[in-house]
Amino acid sequence: MLGRFDALDRLVQLLLLAAGLGAVANGAFMLIDPLEWYVFIPTVVTTGPPNAHFIRDIGLAYLGSGAILVYAAAHPILRWRAALVGGLWLTLHGLLHIYEVLAGICGPATFWADAPGVIGQPAMVIAALAILFARQRIAPAGIPPRLFARAADRATRGNSPYLADLIAAPGHAAEKFQHLMPATAHRHAAPADAFHAARIGATLAADCGPCALIAADAAVGDGVPRATVNRLLAGTPPPALADAFAFGRGVAAHDFSADEAGARIEAALGRTVRFELALTAATVTAYPALKRGLGYATSCALHKLEV
Repeated sequence: MLGRFDALDRLVQLLLLAAGLGAVANGAFMLIDPLEWYVFIPTVVTTGPPNAHFIRDIGLAYLGSGAILVYAAAHPILRWRAALVGGLWLTLHGLLHIYEVLAGICGPATFWADAPGVIGQPAMVIAALAILFARQRIAPAGIPPRLFARAADRATRGNSPYLADLIAAPGHAAEKFQHLMPATAHRHAAPADAFHAARIGATLAADCGPCALIAADAAVGDGVPRATVNRLLAGTPPPALADAFAFGRGVAAHDFSADEAGARIEAALGRTVRFELALTAATVTAYPALKRGLGYATSCALHKLEV
């Protein structure tokens, strides 16, 4: 789920921001005063006479890479592909320096003197991406479609039969669908229990047992107690979540009763929370609707709704 950032997400942001700002600063220095940069970095003078045009060329590469990394740092989960692109040139540059010391082109002393800037920046980007991938905290857009389909099938316990149709559809349909998915799970200000009450309520309104279980698994993964989730699946939400549950069902069912529940939610929790509950309730039903439209309605027959 795309909820609030936790400590590791903030660490990823910090790593990308540090690498990006360092690259931007170095690139700007090279562009503004290339000859001063040449003498400022003591190891550069050992590579030959200065060439202002060439130094500015490299400065542009640093500036571009850094700008992309700063952009990625704003939301690494959604912009992990930008982090990959931003870190690519920095990584290749670092590998070139490693090759040169291994090949004897430059000495170890020169390599280690350059290492904080040349190796440190790509190392921070690689560490940030490793954290994201290890925790599976990446938005689906950008994952190769077949790999995405396999991962999604495992995550949904085989209850997403439309995936084969999605991958087979022409016109980059899978990639477009991947861009939709984060919107169905957007949560920033809403409490987790209220958010998932609305989400499960909306899914149940679509009369889809497997999809309701997928939504329930997501709720448990987001820290909602199993007992609470099972009450939501049974249609008997705790009193504190009754409005959120009714709101989700009402939005999905196009029932005007959602207005009253939504007004109470807005009065208690604010307009932003109402928006987040409305967004997930309006979009999460795309999954069972797609199944039904493709003739997989039998897979939406009621199952034992319990996690």
